[in-house]
Amino acid sequence: MTRRLLLVFAAGVGLGVGGLALARPGHGDAKGPGVKVLSAVDIDEEVGGAKAKATTFEVTFGPGVASTPHRHPGPIFGYILEGELEFAVGAEKPRTLKAGDTFYEPTMALDAVSRNPSAKATARVLAVLVHPHDAKDLVIPEPTKKGE
Repeated sequence: MTRRLLLVFAAGVGLGVGGLALARPGHGDAKGPGVKVLSAVDIDEEVGGAKAKATTFEVTFGPGVASTPHRHPGPIFGYILEGELEFAVGAEKPRTLKAGDTFYEPTMALDAVSRNPSAKATARVLAVLVHPHDAKDLVIPEPTKKGE
């Protein structure tokens, strides 16, 4: 029981932080955060009635780097390893997270703001995404609105 709880917690201690968009604009490209997959393991949980997987990422935001608004197919738990991150889910007011802070994003919540506010320092985030095993896209870009 404790081991399962620890795994689920660890799976959540991550970035929702936008950087999970592997090969999407604003996620791991020249303009977005860098994303490194640390592990991907099958777990004895379900997400939306489907077998689940926990994928752990390290997301690196260079000075001033931001991710584009997006969603994830499962909950994310994040932990700020280094630096600061401006962060907001949905319509909430952005808040600044510092090294040692944690965050949570519910399944399919809009990750509206994930940005390194520093002009000089790097921000690093450990992010754990618990998602359906067969999910094809771990980051779902938010469509841009007309006129933007």
